[in-house]
Amino acid sequence: MEARFGSKLKILYIVDILRKFSDEEHPLNATEICEHLAKYDIRAERKAIYDDIENLIYYGYDIVKTRTPKAGFFMASRELEIPEIYLLTDAVQSADFITPKKTRELVGKLESMMSKQQAHERERSIYIGYSHKCDNEEIYINIDMLRQAIEEGKKISLKYRTRKIDDSRKISFKEKNFVLSPYALVWMDDHYYLVCNNEKYNNLMHLRIDRMKSVNLLNEKSRHFSEVSEYKERFDIADYASKTFNMFGGRLCEIELSCSFELLEQVIDRFGEKIHIIGVSDRRFSFRTKGLISEGLVGWIMQFGVDMEVTAPEELRSMIKSKIGLLQKAYEKN
Repeated sequence: MEARFGSKLKILYIVDILRKFSDEEHPLNATEICEHLAKYDIRAERKAIYDDIENLIYYGYDIVKTRTPKAGFFMASRELEIPEIYLLTDAVQSADFITPKKTRELVGKLESMMSKQQAHERERSIYIGYSHKCDNEEIYINIDMLRQAIEEGKKISLKYRTRKIDDSRKISFKEKNFVLSPYALVWMDDHYYLVCNNEKYNNLMHLRIDRMKSVNLLNEKSRHFSEVSEYKERFDIADYASKTFNMFGGRLCEIELSCSFELLEQVIDRFGEKIHIIGVSDRRFSFRTKGLISEGLVGWIMQFGVDMEVTAPEELRSMIKSKIGLLQKAYEKN
């Protein structure tokens, strides 16, 4: 590097060096910073390092001078704090719709916001399981295309891939073509979904983004969501997700449930704290809310056994009775 450029860039390299190699447990003294600068062919004196760090502090960088565990400087604040990086890396690693390749890339970018020593400690404390990760590398391009279509109010076309078992008992894939009006992206139950309308029907449907191929933006205006949902001015993603169970579509209906007190936390986690309590006894409470009548709702309720009972509507009670009858028949077989 030419000397005239090196001297002008020196202060920027000092910021990089402090970010990469310093933290509260690993401060760098002026001599060590000079040694790092030498790797970039930049010569510097210790006194100049002190002046540069004072200028950086004056500019707003949170650089701390310390005497423990040794005399030196370290970068105290970063774009993301350590707990935030841990939280985000854990989310990336647990998300099934993110491929192994992209998981490594995203974790690497997040860890680059820590010092080398902090990143090394982080790597020692985590395990990434790839067995349930998807293998569709198109997913990131597709997410961007879907986001653009939602923002511009345009339809999309795509191929949707699902698994099947063929005559030789091998699992293979089948594809179906769709033309859709997209409304929202929802992350639920470790999967990323598109909430949309199939132009052939007058309802909402959910498709997993990791199963999509060849997503294309069409030069055709989307059908407005008010034609196929209860929302008129704005598609309320949070409200819709709270009423949807395991991303099963269905008819929106008011439901009443009677639950044991032990289920209060699960109920609030699912519906929020604004549930309408309509009755309380010594051991149970009853409440009213809205939800989509679907197999997903039936499955969610049945997991709690006798601790949760549907009191209305009768349609939902009948669905659960039918499911219980089928289960009983299945287990009564010899």
